[in-house]
Amino acid sequence: MTASVLPRSEAPPRRPGIERDQAMRLAAAEYARCADLMARLESGQWSAPTANTGWDVRDTAGHMLGMVQMMSSLPQLLGQMSTSTREAKKAKAPVSIDFLTALQVRRNAGLTTAELLQRWRELTPAAVRGRRRLSRLLHGRAMPEAQLVGGHLERWTFGFLVDVVLTRDPFMHRLDICAATGLDPQPTAEHDGRLVDDIVREWTQRHGQPCTLELTGPAGGVWGSGGERVTLDAMEFCRKISGRGEATGLLATAVPF
Repeated sequence: MTASVLPRSEAPPRRPGIERDQAMRLAAAEYARCADLMARLESGQWSAPTANTGWDVRDTAGHMLGMVQMMSSLPQLLGQMSTSTREAKKAKAPVSIDFLTALQVRRNAGLTTAELLQRWRELTPAAVRGRRRLSRLLHGRAMPEAQLVGGHLERWTFGFLVDVVLTRDPFMHRLDICAATGLDPQPTAEHDGRLVDDIVREWTQRHGQPCTLELTGPAGGVWGSGGERVTLDAMEFCRKISGRGEATGLLATAVPF
């Protein structure tokens, strides 16, 4: 499908709902939680299939590392973005994200799981620094490429990508890996609860309908009143609105991860 036939949002470029310093603390904490999860994986669990079509746990981790590599240095950022954009244009695709993630999986496929985890731990501090620097420089500027969310093209600021989405991405893949392996994501109110709160607020703004949302578990809470009542586990809520599994009603409103 080409970009010309996709509906396009006329809304202003989306901005982050989290202040930068807190966003970077959440980023560092999420990277640490992902490292802890990877260290818990047994050898046979790396080949478990995930909700990401065609990816097992090892592929998912390769993409996650690729994102960290991309944000850890300017040459990596420019190289990955230019390659994926070129491949998307050649394929006449509306967005380049699938080409970017595929590139990351390919480039990290030769690493052993021990090497992957070691590089993750080595590069995540640099990725946080790189994200902070990019956010500071380009925070309110619109990204040149529209992003595909829920079948619609929309615009983001660099701040929304760097401060929000690049932390939601490993958070969601941590949940993917746990769902594939049966491991506990060990959510906490302090970290996961803060991410969930931001996700809920965006979800509420996107659907624009009165509702009462009750999310259970350590990262849960209650938002809104009246309208449709939705009750489920906080981690499952995030997975549903990310497009993993069937969702009906307001849960069909997509939020980017």
